[in-house]
Amino acid sequence: MSISNETCNPKASLDDVAKALGVSKSTVSRVLSGKGRISEETRQRVMQCAAQMNYQPNVIARGLAQSKTFNIGVVLPYEKDLGEIPFFQNCLTGICETVSSRDYDVIVAMAAADDASQLERMIRNRKVDGVILTRSVTDDPAVKLLKENNIPFVLIGSTSDDSVVQIDIDHESACCELTTYLISSGCSRTALLLGSKSHNVNVSRYNGFVNAYAKSGKAFDNSLVYDNLSGRRAIELAVGEILNKDCDCILCGDDYICVRALAALKEKQISVPDEIKIASFYNSPVLQSYTPPITSVNADPFELGEAAAQTVLSLINDSDPSACGFLSYEISIKRSTL
Repeated sequence: MSISNETCNPKASLDDVAKALGVSKSTVSRVLSGKGRISEETRQRVMQCAAQMNYQPNVIARGLAQSKTFNIGVVLPYEKDLGEIPFFQNCLTGICETVSSRDYDVIVAMAAADDASQLERMIRNRKVDGVILTRSVTDDPAVKLLKENNIPFVLIGSTSDDSVVQIDIDHESACCELTTYLISSGCSRTALLLGSKSHNVNVSRYNGFVNAYAKSGKAFDNSLVYDNLSGRRAIELAVGEILNKDCDCILCGDDYICVRALAALKEKQISVPDEIKIASFYNSPVLQSYTPPITSVNADPFELGEAAAQTVLSLINDSDPSACGFLSYEISIKRSTL
């Protein structure tokens, strides 16, 4: 059957398609949903007619029929400096592009280490079919809340809870590899700058740092480890102390800390790498603009977002996750440590 251009309607309904074909609405519905026994000839006629009439299913009605919202919740950490951390922006872009291709939308919520009230409201109001967490903390209230409510969810990050589906890079191995390189290249007094150790990723980074020294047979000075750094001033003070301790290298837990450390060194007119070397356990476009280029662990946050989105959609549809576990990384040796 052929439908003329005059019949085409950008707002054609299920009823319009049924009338044009002279079949029941239930027949059209079964074809478009893929449910029920329909002859191949009828299926072809319905699909052709629906395409020619520009029929678009009503998302709200489809959601009600399938008991779905067609929304994915994304929980970002509640931090005052979040806008300065490209990781979360790029990760969110990967999530949005992936779910939109599957007719889903994204709802963003914020959560502090001890407060998941925005996520709780999202669940209580039945706003989402699944959730992606973008940071894991110890005794995470968000994880507990999602489990209690049987909401499919994925964590971008790592946790010791094996029941949680996780997407991440192997931070411990990556940080061990970078630290091993620094030790082998002659750095004898390397200071480590880390964010909050309530975040599992920083625990993994610290463990990688310690493991590198253990494998090398060299002892490290624990007084050169500065953790739980929060905000610019804390990083600036740590850099000042490090310079007074005769360190030859500063290893930063992430790109934000590295940017602040570089700014503090520049203010003190300390040359990198001539007077002190510097490297980061995480790279970003922000660091890539620096001269000299910064040695770092490279991972793709967009890819992490894509993989997390694909996985949570698989969980929602009761199928095996299409992507999970560790994604790839690389150690990029640049002039800041040469």
